[in-house]
Formats: sequence, structure tokens, C-alpha cells
Amino acid sequence: MNTSFEFFPPKTEKGKENLINLIKRLSHFSPEYFSVTYGAAGSTRKGTLETCVSIKNLGQNTCPHLSGIGSSKSVIKEILNEFKGYGLTRVVALRGDLPSGMVGFGDFPYALDLIKFIKREQESFSIEVAAYPEVHPDAESENTDFENFLNKVEAGADGAITQFFFEEDSYFKFVEKCEKENVTIPIIPGIMPIHDFESLVRMAKNCSANVPLWLKEGMQKYSNNEDRLMYGVEVITKLCQKLLRFGAPGIHFYTVNREEPTSLIIKNLESK
Repeated sequence: MNTSFEFFPPKTEKGKENLINLIKRLSHFSPEYFSVTYGAAGSTRKGTLETCVSIKNLGQNTCPHLSGIGSSKSVIKEILNEFKGYGLTRVVALRGDLPSGMVGFGDFPYALDLIKFIKREQESFSIEVAAYPEVHPDAESENTDFENFLNKVEAGADGAITQFFFEEDSYFKFVEKCEKENVTIPIIPGIMPIHDFESLVRMAKNCSANVPLWLKEGMQKYSNNEDRLMYGVEVITKLCQKLLRFGAPGIHFYTVNREEPTSLIIKNLESK
């Protein structure tokens, strides 16, 4: 099973040490790569690069995220050169979020603008993009959102990672739409293990990811944290099984810098 894991850059020395130990443990699953997020308007530029270099020094493949919103062409060009200098030639290209209080989108108001720029500046880079089976929260409509995805593919995307979801039909329908448009790049389902359900619901609301009623009701049956954790592991394991049986080319786990329940889910999948 192809896997990849996503982290955010730690802010403290202890956090950095913990993440390195986590990467060493998750490396036993032989992931395709570890990706590292990029803060709003470059707020974690240094941390993203440092974390990627640390992962690479462990002998693992790593993939920095890069968002264009609020940035200039000169800054993005500089970052791409930094990446290339460290041998990082695979990026996740995103629009990104504009920090509160900042005015102006910079030279890259959309992910599409960033993808085109990367292809012009660094043709050898492999580019992953975001896909939204349940529609981007800022999209005008489902159709315009899908058109935007097709434009990113045409501009040179080499692969896509979806926003997280909890019902497999969302992914199935999205992939079927892509097949009708002759999209051939791998579309990897992004999966959010259930670490803390209340936090998950808040996160889902911010990105318009649907948390189905059956999942909320299932979680409400358990008051004990351990029981809730194991119920979440069961739910996500079954979701991943269905996706892999459908033909998903792999699973991308949003770890939020934690080993569990991601490890438990993978062990379940490997034992089936």
C-alpha cells in the first residue's frame, strides 16, 4: 500500500525532536514521502524548509508545500531555488490562506497562477495539487470548482491530494468525473484520522468538509476517550479499505504531528 504522511513545521526545539522521532517510527511503513505544510503568506517558510531538510537527512523522501497567495514572483523564485539547492524537487502547490489583516493577494491569487509559474521557472519540479471532492469553500459552484481543478491538471499538475472526507462516495464520484474528462494523474485520497472529534468538527467546518450525522452519532455513544479513539480507528480503517478496493493509488494521512491513530489504522489495513 502506498502511503504518505503530512506534518506541520514544529515551533519549538522539543517539537522538532519529537517530530524527528515520529518520522523514524513512521518510516517503518516505507511511505512514498513525507510532506510539510507552509503557513499563511510564508509564515513558516524557514520552518518548512528546515523540517524538509531534516527529513531528507534521515534518508526519506520529502515534499514541501508552497502557497502563493500574498507572495511576489521574486520571493517564490527564491524559495524554489532554495528547494532545488537541497534536492527538493517535488512540491505541493496551493493557493494558501491570506492572514487576517493582510490586504492584497500578491502575484498569485490562485493556485493555478503558482503552478504555471513553477513550470516556467523550474520545469523539472513535480507538482502535487489539491482536489476537493466536496467542493472548495470559496468556490462559486461545484462546476466552477471542478473546472478549476481541470485547469490545474492542464497547467502541469503531476498528482493530486484530496481534502479529507468521511464518505467514500465523495471520492468515487470525483474520480469518475475525472475519468470522463480523461484526467490520468493519480488522485490520492487525503485522510484525516480522528484524533480529537471536537477539534475535527471545527476544522471540517472551516474547510467545508462534511462530517456525516452517522459519524457524530457514533462518537456520541462513547464517553471514554479510548473507546472514541478505537471507534474512530475502525471508521477510518473501513473507509481506507473501501478506497483501496475502488482503486485509489494510495492514502495520504493528515497526521497533525501525531503517531496515533495513524499507525493503528495502517496496521489494521496491512493485517487485512
